[in-house]
Amino acid sequence: MDTASILHADLDAFYASVEQRDDPKLRGRPVIVGTGVALAASYEAKARGIYTPMNGGEARRVCPEAVVVPPRMEAYSEASKAVYGIFNDTAPVVEGISIDEAFLEVGGMEHISGTPPQIAATLRKRVLKEVGLPISVGVARTKFVAKVASGASKPDGLLVIEPGGEEAFLHPLPIEALWGVGKVTTSKLNEVGIRTVGDVARTSRVRLAPIIGDSAAGHLLDLASGRDPRPVESRQRRKSIGAQSAFPRGSRDLGEVDSLAAALVDRTARRLREAGRATRTVSISLRFGDFSRANRARTLPFPTDQTEAILAAVRELFEASREEIEAKDLTLIGVSLGNLEQADTVQMELPLGGRPEGKSRDNSALDQAVDDVRERFGDGVIKRASMIDADQGVPVPTLPD
Repeated sequence: MDTASILHADLDAFYASVEQRDDPKLRGRPVIVGTGVALAASYEAKARGIYTPMNGGEARRVCPEAVVVPPRMEAYSEASKAVYGIFNDTAPVVEGISIDEAFLEVGGMEHISGTPPQIAATLRKRVLKEVGLPISVGVARTKFVAKVASGASKPDGLLVIEPGGEEAFLHPLPIEALWGVGKVTTSKLNEVGIRTVGDVARTSRVRLAPIIGDSAAGHLLDLASGRDPRPVESRQRRKSIGAQSAFPRGSRDLGEVDSLAAALVDRTARRLREAGRATRTVSISLRFGDFSRANRARTLPFPTDQTEAILAAVRELFEASREEIEAKDLTLIGVSLGNLEQADTVQMELPLGGRPEGKSRDNSALDQAVDDVRERFGDGVIKRASMIDADQGVPVPTLPD
């Protein structure tokens, strides 16, 4: 690729920016989104030492003047939808990464929309004017460099890395700027004097491989030199999302079945939200010691991406299978979510789990908080109460999409 035609667009302090947009009194003030855990912080709050996801009590001690607001996931979803509308209007190929960032391929559009830097500048103006949010954009000829450039341009900036300028831009940066370099890898490389991206680029694969492995060594050397062959690709929509796990042979304890089912729901619901989808059909699959199988499904009255709503449906299906589970040697259980729709069709008040009509809880904020904590610190750092005994199962490959 000879031209810098890839854009990485990333909304600045997204949740906090939406709150400041919608409440003028919050503008220019330190804002923390989330009461128990800081899910997001405005740049004013970050400048005072707030990071995400910091404990809410600690955040208030660090920055007592901060305004703490509860998350409004519906508002963030609407803002994201509006921004993605501009993305799709700007480029023929858009690869969504998350609710607030995406890659755009704008090569060959010079005679239609201008050069990539001009397109990026127009994109930023449109997002600010039409959605009221600041957005930072990096422009480069590879996805990796474009993403690093957008981060370097924050807040509310635009940075273009022209072809041939990748090494001059990347090499002074700390090695943590490279994808795949976390605390452990950083420590290992620091011990041998490798501290910057330039240090990596000047190190041979033969020297790196014994430290971090041959595959990782090749990966880091490519990135350190600005090489990243991956094109921008529109992500194909899944037809279903599922997971399954082996069950201890000879055990028929319904409490263990419920705990393992809850773990599978937790995993699949998170993947559902990451894909920006909602499910209408929940299915379970059972396999027994004699290799016989049983499958049951339930179609929900409304699409949902909430863990509790999906778990309630799964529990009803397992209850309907109680006699079979108690009579036979259960060896595997699976959960699958099908009939997927866009997440913006989610029904926020889904009457499941025995609650009266209109009395179900909206747990989207809780789900998002759990997802954010796991994204930052790993899956094992937080566990739902219903999953406490879920380590009894033995994970096996997930169900095909």
